[in-house]
Amino acid sequence: MAEAFPDIQQIRYEGPDTTNRLAFRHYNPDEMVAGKSMADHMRFSVAFWHTFRGTGSDPFGVGTMQRPWDDGSESIENAQNRVRAAFEFFEKLGVKFWTFHDRDVAPEGETLAESNKNLDEVVKVIKEEQERTGIQLLWGTACLFANPRYMHGASTSCNADAFAYAAAQVKKAIEVTHDLGGHGYTFWGGREGYMTLLNTDMGRELDHLAKFLHMAVDFKKEIGFQGQFYIEPKPMEPTKHQYDSDAAACVAFLQKYGLIDHLKLNLETNHATLAGHTMAHEMETAIHFGVFGSVDANAGDVMLGWDTDQFPTDIYLTTEIMLRIMKAGGLSPGGLNFDAKVRRESFEPVDLFHAHVGGMDAFARGLKIAAKIREDKALADFISDRYSSWDRGIGAKIEAGEVGFAELEEYMLDKGEVDPNRSGRQEMLENVINDYIA
Repeated sequence: MAEAFPDIQQIRYEGPDTTNRLAFRHYNPDEMVAGKSMADHMRFSVAFWHTFRGTGSDPFGVGTMQRPWDDGSESIENAQNRVRAAFEFFEKLGVKFWTFHDRDVAPEGETLAESNKNLDEVVKVIKEEQERTGIQLLWGTACLFANPRYMHGASTSCNADAFAYAAAQVKKAIEVTHDLGGHGYTFWGGREGYMTLLNTDMGRELDHLAKFLHMAVDFKKEIGFQGQFYIEPKPMEPTKHQYDSDAAACVAFLQKYGLIDHLKLNLETNHATLAGHTMAHEMETAIHFGVFGSVDANAGDVMLGWDTDQFPTDIYLTTEIMLRIMKAGGLSPGGLNFDAKVRRESFEPVDLFHAHVGGMDAFARGLKIAAKIREDKALADFISDRYSSWDRGIGAKIEAGEVGFAELEEYMLDKGEVDPNRSGRQEMLENVINDYIA
């Protein structure tokens, strides 16, 4: 196969003063920040489905993307060519990881056996390319939402056969992920939810989803797969209400069904905003409950109310994300996966590079800013001081479990009134962050 990107050279770090639009201005993979290289802090990954299967189509028009290496067919040869083009892209971009859906890398057949065979044929080329480049699989997953058999869901379907088919498909996807040395496996419940409760037994569906995940955990142990399992929260689209609606809902589900020790969360920025949260909130929730795992790096559009999957360019956003990643102690075995797509109007192959280079630079800037904020304790000292009443006296006794309502009543009857509150200084702290970003 001829080069897919013959006019693109290796993307290199050239510094903030470069005029080369196909060079990194801020991302220097070997640069040390807070004791780790940039590459190790961020563990960048490219999503195969958007980057190499996205067509630019929308409800109002057919695809626009120019992809010279792709003949548009569902042949095995074309699927293998897509993989070769993808690894050329990964290599020239300089990322160490990638992610895939089973049905995106290999065409679905007329039967499950044929689909599995197709996947095996494409995996042969994936193995060759991983060995040639040293690029690793961050995580794999199965597409349990596109085929009409999953119209009512997969593991939450009212049709037991759909559940069984989904289990067989996930079994194969986990086997392939394991075979490719994947660092993890992600469950995204695209249709694991409902459109109306008028026809839904929600409790039964949740029970079935839990059974499905327990089967996956058992199978993971059976084959010796050491990768991390993830759930990816999203509140809606394509269903009206998805059961993995946000981080807190996932935590409650995992705790209720005894899965909290087996799965962590793969959080996505655009999904957080659709849930009415900031990405920082979702990350803080996951970190607090010990289930923070990986990040799908993208952004939404505040003017649009759907999952636009845009590339992240907002330095304030990337700073907030990197602050939480550093708070959590890092991403490994997870990563920053660009689950993002170029716009319909950005149809040339080179636009794939512009998009990823910009996203990687935005996160590099966010990393440096976050590291400096942490080094200066610009937020930590204020927060510590704000909660200082809990470090001594009655606050310390409450946290230690040494007092109850009776003792607290006695304490306040004797004291009479609470100590004066202090200002939260929100505006000042926002100014502090702006100073670091500037």
